[in-house]
Amino acid sequence: MNSSANNPDMPSVPEDLSYQAIATVLNSLDALVYVADMETHELIFFNDYGSNYWGNPGGRKCWQVLQKDQDGPCSFCTNPQLVDEHGQPTGPVVWEFQNTANQRWYQCRDQAIRWIDGRLVRMEIATDITERKEMEQALEIARDRAEKLAETDELTGLKNRRSFFSLSTQAIHQAIRAGDPIAVIMFDLDHFKQVNDQWGHAAGDTVLRGMAAAARRTVRDSDILARLGGEEFAVLLPATDLPKARYLAQRLQETFSSQLFPVTGGAIRCTASFGIAAGTGPGMVLDHLLRQADGALFRAKEAGRNQVASRY
Repeated sequence: MNSSANNPDMPSVPEDLSYQAIATVLNSLDALVYVADMETHELIFFNDYGSNYWGNPGGRKCWQVLQKDQDGPCSFCTNPQLVDEHGQPTGPVVWEFQNTANQRWYQCRDQAIRWIDGRLVRMEIATDITERKEMEQALEIARDRAEKLAETDELTGLKNRRSFFSLSTQAIHQAIRAGDPIAVIMFDLDHFKQVNDQWGHAAGDTVLRGMAAAARRTVRDSDILARLGGEEFAVLLPATDLPKARYLAQRLQETFSSQLFPVTGGAIRCTASFGIAAGTGPGMVLDHLLRQADGALFRAKEAGRNQVASRY
């Protein structure tokens, strides 16, 4: 429409010049602007930005020009969202996607409009947001890493104390609701101070990492294994009674006893002492189970270490 029709003070501009002016504006934008027939998907307008990136449309369909390896309309085509149940245009749809042809990210604003010949078309304005998206993804990766570090023991890769208490409290609540038993195993590496004193802290770290890896291979996926600090570890065992917990503790004991860790100047064998507690019912509290397991662990050490002891 000639804009001078709404303002008598403006000089009249011929229709063809108005269209040329609009095309000049659209071709100057740093964004893709295209128009496609909503029934045939044929491209009927493609600005210079689009031609520079995707080539001359040459009467092809939008999915043939803009996407890669497509043999039909895109599964993510917004056409159905642009019209109501009577086939009349609705408001615009704004969305983001990664283009399959050039792998860049775009924010798209799609809208159904009536073309100059009366047919219904989709007009899309797609702005490249790749740099913003890459920054968002980098921030997401950094956030995930920070969250993981906040829950993970840096040396062994196991859950840390904070994560153990949080996850174990949730597991106990679930066990109470389900009426399941739950067990805790606490274990300390025997004479670990002597390892550090004789072989050095680097060798001690090697032993800690090796014992943690052995424990991870032995426990179940559903168990919560953590390093609580120093040479102290704990495992929470969902849906496990005392006999089953004792069986797992004995497996851990045997596994640790068979490990030999090569270090500079020799090899180290290290055992562990284990304390077990279990409970069931609404009275279960993590702190109480840990105190019971810790008491059993103390008795295992008094009995000569490399032992498995249960609460009375």
